[in-house]
Amino acid sequence: MSQAGIYDDSATPLPDIETLTGDSGGPVGPNAGNINVFGVDSATNIDNGITTVGTPGSSLLEVTLTNRTTGTVTTSDATLTTIQTFALGATPGVFYVYGNVQCFSSGSSVGGAFSFSGGYRTDGATVIELGTEFHDDFKDVSLNTADIFLDVSGSDVLLQVQGVAATTLDWNSLLEFRQVT
Repeated sequence: MSQAGIYDDSATPLPDIETLTGDSGGPVGPNAGNINVFGVDSATNIDNGITTVGTPGSSLLEVTLTNRTTGTVTTSDATLTTIQTFALGATPGVFYVYGNVQCFSSGSSVGGAFSFSGGYRTDGATVIELGTEFHDDFKDVSLNTADIFLDVSGSDVLLQVQGVAATTLDWNSLLEFRQVT
């Protein structure tokens, strides 16, 4: 039998934590014995995908998931709509972009889920798509024309959604990336 999750209240209690040090800075307790930890998303490129920043002299510690952006949009027709614009920046390099998108119509209780990936190279001013994007879709039959697309414009990668005529859809997306420069 696994011991995971078994609580033993007779064990020696852990000492009070008075300082947590992040990648930069560190909150110092006690603030009524609490250190407040907050989660944040960031498009900052950090290879391991996470960073922590403490606010010295306070009880705040921010844990940031990096290399990711999120977006939301509502569509009410079949017009192609940008849900996220991801700027590749002025430094030449190659990016692998991947993620997922979900849509739901609360009016008709139908929805869909999509995953995507694509490769892009930038010279610092213009983005070049390396082949064709790849994506999967899982959706209710009434949403058979709903879809997602990756496109490029100048130095940006665009994540776009296409709704369905006369159907209000709420969309939510997560775009993650890896890069080498």
